[in-house]
Amino acid sequence: QVQLVESGGGLVQAGGSLRLSCVASADISSRVTMGWYRQAPGKQRELVAEIGSGGSTKYGDSIYGRFTMSRDVSKSTVYLQMNNLKPDDTAVYYCNLKSWALNSKYDRSYWGQGTQVTVSS
Repeated sequence: QVQLVESGGGLVQAGGSLRLSCVASADISSRVTMGWYRQAPGKQRELVAEIGSGGSTKYGDSIYGRFTMSRDVSKSTVYLQMNNLKPDDTAVYYCNLKSWALNSKYDRSYWGQGTQVTVSS
């Protein structure tokens, strides 16, 4: 069972920055996509950023330019650098790991417990 542990959330004023970390108990160097998602109360979970095994990144709507996702494969860790935070960024941020198998029925998705990010006006 893969475990994901997020850290780095907290309370910050609008315009401030936070850096989230997620440590995975798995090799993330291949056949793995790591992602950051967020969910505000009463709203659907949405993609914040995603990084593939090749290192390419994808960002959710209105995210790119303020947030940057990166990884340290040797540490099985991904990061989310969040700059110029806005109150609308307030949410629980979850780390996600998707493992891709040759047979897709063995694909798996794992989630961390989440870390709260609160941005005040």
